[in-house]
Amino acid sequence: MVFVLLRYLSEAIFKFTILSSFDLIKRLAFLGVFLLSFEIKAQNPDSIKAIQLQSVVISSYKDKPLQETSLNIISLDIDSLKKSGTYNLAELMSKTPGMSMLTTGVSIAKPVIRGLYGNRVLILISGLKFDNQQWQDEHGLGLSDLGLSKVEIIKGPLSVLYGSEAIGGIINVIEEDKPPVGDQENDVSLKFNSNTSGGLIQGGYKESKEKHWFRIRAGIENNADYSDGNGDRVLNSRFDGYYLKSTYGFQRKNWTSTNNFMSSFNRFGFIFNDIYDFVVPDERWSRTLSKNPSHTVLLNILSSENEFVLKNNSKINFNIGIQSNKRLENEGGGAISLNMHLLTFQYLLKWETQLSENNKLIISNLGSVEDNTNFGARKIVPDANMQESNISVYLESTIHPKFILENGVGVGEKWIQTYFTASVNGPENEIKPFTKFAPYYNFFSGFTYFPNENFNVKFNVASGVRIPNLAELSSNGLHEGVFTYEIGDPDLKNEQNITGNLFLNCKSHMVDVSVSPFYNYFFNYVFLAPTSEEWFGFPVFRYKQQNVIQYGTEVNLMIKPSDRFKTGISYSGMISKTDQNDYTPYIPAQKIVPALYYSLSVKNKSMKVDLYTNVEYCFAQNNVAPNELSTPDYNLWNVGASTSFPSGRKVYEFSIAGNNLLNTAYFDHLSRFKNYGIKNIGRNITANLKVKF
Repeated sequence: MVFVLLRYLSEAIFKFTILSSFDLIKRLAFLGVFLLSFEIKAQNPDSIKAIQLQSVVISSYKDKPLQETSLNIISLDIDSLKKSGTYNLAELMSKTPGMSMLTTGVSIAKPVIRGLYGNRVLILISGLKFDNQQWQDEHGLGLSDLGLSKVEIIKGPLSVLYGSEAIGGIINVIEEDKPPVGDQENDVSLKFNSNTSGGLIQGGYKESKEKHWFRIRAGIENNADYSDGNGDRVLNSRFDGYYLKSTYGFQRKNWTSTNNFMSSFNRFGFIFNDIYDFVVPDERWSRTLSKNPSHTVLLNILSSENEFVLKNNSKINFNIGIQSNKRLENEGGGAISLNMHLLTFQYLLKWETQLSENNKLIISNLGSVEDNTNFGARKIVPDANMQESNISVYLESTIHPKFILENGVGVGEKWIQTYFTASVNGPENEIKPFTKFAPYYNFFSGFTYFPNENFNVKFNVASGVRIPNLAELSSNGLHEGVFTYEIGDPDLKNEQNITGNLFLNCKSHMVDVSVSPFYNYFFNYVFLAPTSEEWFGFPVFRYKQQNVIQYGTEVNLMIKPSDRFKTGISYSGMISKTDQNDYTPYIPAQKIVPALYYSLSVKNKSMKVDLYTNVEYCFAQNNVAPNELSTPDYNLWNVGASTSFPSGRKVYEFSIAGNNLLNTAYFDHLSRFKNYGIKNIGRNITANLKVKF
């Protein structure tokens, strides 16, 4: 009954939002074009500066300064990073050491934390898991940076609190803050990308009263096909998107509530290894997605974050939300073949109390129910219902004002039931309908030591768990585009890992250096392996399990000889091998990024201009899985500038960034296009203009 009610509710949300919201988005977009002028302002695009210790993070069990948690957390300021000229949120985060992205062109990208992606990385929105069918590689994250203030990245598992899938790390996307009480804030912005002759336009309004506040933000993006470093067009790599966000928050005595609604409609061109045999090239800057093969993703999220302050010096946080993710595939001619709908209802309840002056106890419970339903003729995974629950206990002990211990344990379970779905698990198929019950447990233990503001040592050991996803357990069919026939295994065991993370940071007035080594051991790591079987001439792949060892490190060095000039260099690298001594697929190549930053004053020091340049050097990646292609080394030269100034009652921000200025033709190792001989994007100039009024 619960799943039926949720399904009806989601359909109502779609009809109300997707059909009626686009008119509002377009009106705001045209308003933004009208208001834009030629005066300019921007923030510092200093990506290395953005990853330094910030004041407070909220991804862990409670709000706290970064130094006071043993978690390896990086806080990224969106306004600072997006000036670097990126196409999506995953690319923004990939500028951070230890982060990369698995891509299918410039539009479809998954964030990768230390070689792990998909269902091994947990995305949080409003404190709740973002569930968007991440199990398929050609399905991107599906989130825009529109209306976000920052992103927090936790490297390493935190399954104690968040249950399954937080096995490789957590990405917490945080919405923009409310304005000061009594203030109103308006802004419009425009971004242009030269390579795809497209960009993004957005506008927002927010207002704060004494006891309540609200905001609304909308945007449209559109990009044509990209070209590589040789000037060759990548046919059908185009994409577009429509976005709408709104928030209403209020405070009633001891109750604070923030309620968010997000809706998006995205289309992505679908590229496969013989697309030129099926698609006739259209005009160079054509953007049509109704005839050529394409993915369509419709997303609606309604969530509520609530905090109750109790009289006994404790508080309760209760987050609740519903997500509706509809995915369709047009394989050409406008006919929809794949039509899947994932509906998720979830909550997170957390109680925090001070046991004594030096001990704080936090007990949390999360729960979710999911419904996956097929409506199209082609099916990849069967119809299924899923349910998960997790409870955890966490104790923070302040041994000394500069030394804090953190310990936690958690237990949970996940239940999966698949139903008869024609062509996937019928009587003629190898995979049958099944029910799976998977209990699990996790632990976390760590310390942080910060004798002064210039030195910080963190160490933690934690376990993570992941229940194999629907594709790994129950897939039985041909995957278009990659032309492989994939077969799951309902008997796959829980994927479990134990990870050790060390973080060392030492800084002075001129020098800031940090080192982050890690060691990760996986039990029953799930991977897709080729077989000698064939299905009507197509190769058959099956999901297998092996133990895997991963280890590596990230290093950051920043030298600041003056207030105007600074230089830095970062390094990241890792190894990932099975217990049979084979490398695992899609492991990021080693990367070194030297950078220079300079600030200058103009107009009698009334305006500051920030300049930067860096070179991304990626080593050749020859440590590849069986049947995986190796990739040669390459380097990309990037430059950028930004400035800002007020004029009357307006503030103008402007930035321009040039990426891959030398127009290098290259294969990134985490690009799925390398298998088709398609190179990554060539030179791109991105200009951002934002007006606040």
